[in-house]
Amino acid sequence: MERWRLATFNLESLDDRLSGADDFADRMAVLRPQLQRLRADILCLQEVNAHTIDGKHGPREATGLDRLLEGTAYADYHRVISLNRGGKRPADRHNLVILSRFPLLSHGQVWHDLVPPPAILPVTARPAPDQAQAVEWDRPILWADVDLGHDRVLHVVNLHLRAPRAAWLAGQKTEHGRWLSVGGWAEGFYLAAVKRAGQALEARLVVEQMFDAQGDALVAVCGDFNAGDREAPVRTLRGDEEDTGNGHLAARMLVPVERSIPESQRFSVVHHGQRVMLDHILVSRPLLGCLAACEIHNETLGDELVGPATVWTAPDSFHAPMVAEFIGD
Repeated sequence: MERWRLATFNLESLDDRLSGADDFADRMAVLRPQLQRLRADILCLQEVNAHTIDGKHGPREATGLDRLLEGTAYADYHRVISLNRGGKRPADRHNLVILSRFPLLSHGQVWHDLVPPPAILPVTARPAPDQAQAVEWDRPILWADVDLGHDRVLHVVNLHLRAPRAAWLAGQKTEHGRWLSVGGWAEGFYLAAVKRAGQALEARLVVEQMFDAQGDALVAVCGDFNAGDREAPVRTLRGDEEDTGNGHLAARMLVPVERSIPESQRFSVVHHGQRVMLDHILVSRPLLGCLAACEIHNETLGDELVGPATVWTAPDSFHAPMVAEFIGD
């Protein structure tokens, strides 16, 4: 039977505009073997930066990604990259990318198309606004329909949810990034949670559309969720029958494939000495039936808080890549 591999990897601001050429060469020397080890047929990437080649307002290109993939099989893969709010070109920072050895039937992005920005009146902002302000997600959701052959279509969703880090508030932070009050920080932290939970809802509604079109759809939601298995964003996307209380909806559940890995090895980030699983591949029940294996390549992970403070221009990503292997029909 044919086997194929689906992977996700947060590259941590991949950019070849660093302080020196050697810095990016170091990154390529570390990251390229990680990508090759994945042997992915479909690869979801997060935090891919892009920049203009000629002029401030010209097209943006992900030259760092091009250089990283050069000489690998991924260089010839079909590629989709997310676009900025104007929909004209990639954003300067933290784009999403889907690479596929298989043909892509269609692709697109969702950014407040299904869930409008919540309107919230800040209570600690200075000066105090006189009306509610829209709280938008930081980046879009990227999706692609992949032709696996034999009349099989895989619906891939790539997302990077907001980190649980307080969002900016007018008049509450110094130019050095220090908060001026605990109340201001707390409201910023609340706004970050709204962004993360709201985009998880929008991603779930994207999945609902896929199930509406085909009840037994092959669906995979991949990326950096910035949340653990039992936290609200992942629960929102999973849609467990224990949460809905309706067994008739069990077929629409998404299941984290990392559950097949022993708990002691189930982590994609080390945060202040704690091993946490923030990156996930969630799959539909029909796709789970094809799951053969799952791997998290976390052997070299450094602490994401300690590493940047102790290693000058650390070339690594502080997220472990993750790959799931499936057996075709």
